[in-house]
Amino acid sequence: MAHLALFHSVYGLRSVERVAADRFRAAGHEVVTPDLYAGETATTIDHGFVLVEQIGWEVIVERAREAVRTMPADTVLAGVSMGTGVVGDLLADRPDTAGVLFLHAIAELPTTARAGLPVQVHVADPDVFAPPAAVAALEKAAAGTGVDLRVFTYPGVGHFYTDASLPDHDRAAADLTWRRSLDFLRHL
Repeated sequence: MAHLALFHSVYGLRSVERVAADRFRAAGHEVVTPDLYAGETATTIDHGFVLVEQIGWEVIVERAREAVRTMPADTVLAGVSMGTGVVGDLLADRPDTAGVLFLHAIAELPTTARAGLPVQVHVADPDVFAPPAAVAALEKAAAGTGVDLRVFTYPGVGHFYTDASLPDHDRAAADLTWRRSLDFLRHL
């Protein structure tokens, strides 16, 4: 069983994160889904970026820090799209993190990330939030620090393909993502 903090997308905490958390809980994991927007949600990506600007990135990251403050040091950090950036910012302060799960985007890993840290990435191919050059740079950085990075790409799907409420949704890719994510957690 893993402890998992799942950070939401730029849309805010919505059903897609809650459903994912329930899926992980059903597999026996302890999961928290911090609301980094304090109840606000966006209806479009652009509106989500406006919310980030209004709230402020520093406030968002501090809310995330507070949400994991009392969680075990080896808590798995997971991010959905914008949430990957939150994970990237938290990881430097949580060296004992058992694993990292990036969904629908990537973030830089701190140079202090420990060798052997398991990191799993799930992104559309192509994806504006995970362009091939950025994925290649992440792979190079992971190799340089010894991070155990595994990248899964899903050709021909939209950016947020796991969200059944959006046009990007692709059921087959979503199901495969969840199976792979659960397998990742099972082996930590």
